[in-house]
Amino acid sequence: MRIRLLTITHKSPAWIQEGYEEYAKRLPASCMLELIEIPAEKRTTNADLKRLTEREGEKMLAVIKPQHHVIALDVRGKLWSTEQLAKELANWQQEGRHLDLLVGGPEGLAPACLQKAETIWSLSPLTFPHILVKLIVAEQIYRAWSILQQKAYHRGGSI
Repeated sequence: MRIRLLTITHKSPAWIQEGYEEYAKRLPASCMLELIEIPAEKRTTNADLKRLTEREGEKMLAVIKPQHHVIALDVRGKLWSTEQLAKELANWQQEGRHLDLLVGGPEGLAPACLQKAETIWSLSPLTFPHILVKLIVAEQIYRAWSILQQKAYHRGGSI
């Protein structure tokens, strides 16, 4: 299974990139995580943000693979616990389909991307900086995979 993380982004700080790479490399080839960064449109004081978001959406739609299960990350999506994410990951692996996870830019995903998605997933009702989301998603995918493999990484419990 290949999981492609498609993100609209500006250049990430080194610590974000290093964190993402750390979790991505922990995953085996049977659950490979690949990052596809689509450059964000330039935002100026008088920019038409709706149009910029639409253009970013067009770029994202152009790289989605037709046979992939498309999952949009959006605050209005389904909230899953880590254990629920592990069950979803197991289902996706069993289906034998690859995934395209869509992460929008500062204004979120274009409506066309949300319409294309078969699933809409919310990481939290909180708003995260879009450059941080790739690190969070990579860690959560690794955590879900480690649950399925019965690795000691996930200890569960509450804080």
